[in-house]
Amino acid sequence: MKNNHIDYVEFKANDLEAIKKFYHQSFGWVFTDYGPGYVSFSEGGLNGGFEKTEEEIVNGALVILYHQDLASIKAKILKAGGEITKDIFSFPGGRRFHFMDPAGNELAVWSE
Repeated sequence: MKNNHIDYVEFKANDLEAIKKFYHQSFGWVFTDYGPGYVSFSEGGLNGGFEKTEEEIVNGALVILYHQDLASIKAKILKAGGEITKDIFSFPGGRRFHFMDPAGNELAVWSE
């Protein structure tokens, strides 16, 4: 893994079982369940996951960058004019935060 590279893409889904069936049957993706609200996928060229949501999905893709030092990259994002939309939190496999770029795109940065 390299700092500042796109490492993962995350989508929203209302029905995780249906989305797993669709992508497995269509493209052969392989899935790993992480509880009732999240499933990761591999064999898609870039690893990613689906987060369960009850909300209407408007823009369901979240691009996730990697950086080994979340505090330093968070400070750079803020200094460059970005806005933190979800502060650093833990999840199975690491920690991450979400930010909004000046154009209004939401992305995330993660680390182990």
